Amino acid sequence: MKKWLVITLLILSASYAGAKTIDHEQIYRDLESPKVKYIHDIDPGEFYDIKNSTWSPYPLFRLTSPLYFKDITIEPGYYLLTPREHKGDWYILFKEAGKIKYIIPVFDREIVPLTFYDDNLPQPKLAPTQKMHLKMLDFMGKVVPSAQRKPTPKTFLEITDLDNNFVLIKIYWGDYRYYTIFRTIML
Repeated sequence: MKKWLVITLLILSASYAGAKTIDHEQIYRDLESPKVKYIHDIDPGEFYDIKNSTWSPYPLFRLTSPLYFKDITIEPGYYLLTPREHKGDWYILFKEAGKIKYIIPVFDREIVPLTFYDDNLPQPKLAPTQKMHLKMLDFMGKVVPSAQRKPTPKTFLEITDLDNNFVLIKIYWGDYRYYTIFRTIML
């Protein structure tokens, strides 16, 4: 009985130590407005991301009310969110009609848990002919390696409304998730 009590206490203390409180207001204050600019507002890495895709692999973000980050006001609309690294710092590019409209810094980057996409993304329902078509394409990829299609990176978008008029956006892109924070009212 004492073993179970000790094991239970160890598990509870480990879970308590793993739970961390985050001061989002301080994180927002510490982030600086980006000084990054792109020539003609074109993302240079976009070609490499979409060259093997039929459609855009970026998550689509529909914004119905403005968001604020320091002196940047993100107007309502549809945006493709793209994580990019520039000189060791990570940024989220808000792209509209293929052009970069806003650049927002990322305050944290983590590896996505292994089963996250399996648990959260729906599996497509395929007709029997679609299944046969995909099996044929997979067979062709095994016979001719250059014909094998590379999978599109899996994406997911999660938005959390926080206290004091803050919004936390988590962008899941491939093997990483990126955190960025905004205000819902202008200061």
